[in-house]
Amino acid sequence: MGTHVIKMPDIGEGIAQVELVEWFVKVGDMVSEDQVVADVMTDKATVDIPSPVAGKVLALGGQPGEVMAVGSELIRIEVEGAGNLRESAQPPAEPVATPAKAAPQARIEVAAVSTSAIKPAPAQRPAPVAREANERPLASPAVRKRAWDAGIELRFVVGSGPAGRVLHDDLELYLAQDSRSASAPTSGYAKRTDEEQIPVIGLRRKIAQRMQDAKRRAAHFSYVEEVDVTALEELRAQLNHKWGDSRGKLTLLPFLVRAMVVALRDFPQINVRYDDEAQLITRFGAAHIGVAAQSDNGLMVPVVRHAETLSLWAAADEITRLASAVRTGKATREELTGSTITLTSLGALGGIVSTPVVNLPEVAIVGVNRIVERPMVVKGQIVIRKMMNLSSSFDHRVVDGMDAAQFIQAMRGLLEQPATLFLE
Repeated sequence: MGTHVIKMPDIGEGIAQVELVEWFVKVGDMVSEDQVVADVMTDKATVDIPSPVAGKVLALGGQPGEVMAVGSELIRIEVEGAGNLRESAQPPAEPVATPAKAAPQARIEVAAVSTSAIKPAPAQRPAPVAREANERPLASPAVRKRAWDAGIELRFVVGSGPAGRVLHDDLELYLAQDSRSASAPTSGYAKRTDEEQIPVIGLRRKIAQRMQDAKRRAAHFSYVEEVDVTALEELRAQLNHKWGDSRGKLTLLPFLVRAMVVALRDFPQINVRYDDEAQLITRFGAAHIGVAAQSDNGLMVPVVRHAETLSLWAAADEITRLASAVRTGKATREELTGSTITLTSLGALGGIVSTPVVNLPEVAIVGVNRIVERPMVVKGQIVIRKMMNLSSSFDHRVVDGMDAAQFIQAMRGLLEQPATLFLE
């Protein structure tokens, strides 16, 4: 028997450190060749680490949330044969203490279950971690993809991992029970004394660091402009009625992408990235538009590259493709980096006004608020119009207030007269 050491791989892009997000094995487990043993994160991309060999896990090289150097020891596996660990190398490190995976706890059923369903005794599982009604459960991208493929809503799955994280074992038990169970209902007036501590690791830590860095470094200022989108919504409805079945339904986002592309022609000083350390501004002819998307793991910004070349339907298809990649955890590093300006929208939850945070090293972000019908005065008459606000933020170190206002007003003019979106 020998020992095979798997080291933290070089993900590329000059990255020297990555964060260990989750282990899928523990000391003593048997692993097969190509089995995923861990998830690691670099920037905003999560990467699966497979085992190149089959054998028994001897030691784990870190804890979830730990930042590890590329080339450091990730895991040791006992294998048939000599392995890749030289006898002259240092002796194996003591296995890292990791929380043992307890058997999942039985759930309180809220629907009828087949008599053949597997129901372990309550003592076999730890108490589930309480979740708020709208709280997203913790889970790795691999677990989320498996749940998505199986049609399982993770909020119904009790997690047995740290901080209630849903593990592969929890999905297996859930599938075996063939039910959709949740926490038992309690009175809305019942006294609660439960507490929960959630480690800020993985993507959530990256988001926190980037947001804090952006607010500390950039001199934010916001500008809000109201837009009459009545004509735009009429055009969108007509296009969907005529070509929706053959080309796909259009949302508002492709029109906003087009308006941003056209407006940037006259305001190239907005479509830049600012390296504040080198004191260098890079202007881009291409419009690489980041479209902020909410995933189960947190906020991510996939990039619609060369949006200036895309038709409405091509932009819509690309936005849909990227959103799907984000939701399923398949978005690549290339798809999540390189934007020159960002568009963010909460859809129907967009509120009236927002103050989005600039996505450094960009200098501008445009937020879209919800559409509402309001009485407006048009040519001396009170009429009902569909109104929407554009809430934008800029880095005042680079963008002057007048330039920012004129840029957003240019977008407003294009959206209010949608035919101008397509004039050359």
